[in-house]
Amino acid sequence: MTDSAPGQSLSERLLAGDRRALARAITLVESDDPRGWELVREVYPHTGRAAMVGLTGAPGAGKSTLISALAKHRREQGRSVAVLSIDPSSPFTHGALLGDRIRLTDHFLDPGVFIRSMANRGALGGLSEAALQAALLMDGAGRDDVFLETVGVGQAEVDIIDHADTVVLVLMPGSGDSIQALKAGIMEIPDIIVVNKADHPLTDTMVREVRGVLALGAAGHGHDEAYWSVPVIKTQAHLGEGVPELVAQIDAHRAFIDAAGTLAQRRRRNLRSEVLAICTHRLRRDLEQRIAGDPRFQELLDEVVARRLDPASAAAEILARLEG
Repeated sequence: MTDSAPGQSLSERLLAGDRRALARAITLVESDDPRGWELVREVYPHTGRAAMVGLTGAPGAGKSTLISALAKHRREQGRSVAVLSIDPSSPFTHGALLGDRIRLTDHFLDPGVFIRSMANRGALGGLSEAALQAALLMDGAGRDDVFLETVGVGQAEVDIIDHADTVVLVLMPGSGDSIQALKAGIMEIPDIIVVNKADHPLTDTMVREVRGVLALGAAGHGHDEAYWSVPVIKTQAHLGEGVPELVAQIDAHRAFIDAAGTLAQRRRRNLRSEVLAICTHRLRRDLEQRIAGDPRFQELLDEVVARRLDPASAAAEILARLEG
C-alpha cells in the first residue's frame, strides 16, 4: 500500500512514527475504506506495546482537562502520547474539536502528542468499530501511552473495559450523575477512581461515599483478576494537582497486572470482545443490506406494526429465509 511518499508505503511511514501517516490511516479506517483495513492487517503484528488507558465518566467531570494534564506529565517524562476522544456528535461535524477538545489545544503543536477526535456513531458502549482500529494504529505508530476518552453516557459505558489495560473513572463532586455512578454497573469497572474538581466543598463527602462502596466489595477486586485495591485520588486537573499521584497509580496498576500475569489475560479477553464486536457490526450491516429490498420483510414489519405478529416471530422467519 502506498501513499504520497514515493518508494515508501503508508504502513512503513506509520510504523516509523510519521504523524501525517497516522492521521491518514485513521481517516481511511473511519471512512471504512478497504485500504484502511489492509493497513491494519499490516500494522497489527507491531502493536501491543503501548499502555492503553481508558478514561470514562459523566459529561462535565473534566476528562479532557485531566487528559491534557496527563499528556503534559507524560511528555515531561519523555514519553510520546496519543489521545483518542470518542464523542456522541455527528460524524459530519467537528463538534468535538470545537467543544471539549479545545482544552487539548496546548498540545496541538507538540509532535510528541497526537490527538484525534471521533464520533461514536451510536455505539452504545461509547466506542465504535473504527475507534478500536484507530487505537491499534496509534499503538503501532510507536506511541508510549494511548489515552481513550469515551463519551460518558453512564451505565452503557462499560464497553471501555474491553479495550484498555487500565480504566480510570472520573467523578465530579456535587454531581447527580456522579452519585448515580456509585449505584450503576459502571462502578464495577474502574481500576482507579478520580474525584476531579477537588476544590468543591463536597469533595470529601464524595470520597467517603466512593470508599464506602469499594469497601462493600462493589469494585474492590478489580474485575475477575488478582486482587487490586482500587485507589481514590483527588485532582484539580486544570492546576495539575493530583496528576503525579494519578500517573503513579496508573503505572502501579500496569506493573501489578503485568507481574500477576493478568495483563496478558486481560488483553486476550479484550481482543476476544473486539473480534465479536466487529463480527456483530458486520453481520448487522450485511443483514440490513440483504433485507432492504425484500418485500416479504416489509410485509412482516406491517404485521408487527399491526400487532398481528410479535417481533421475535418476525425475526425468526427472516433468519429462516436468510438461512434457506
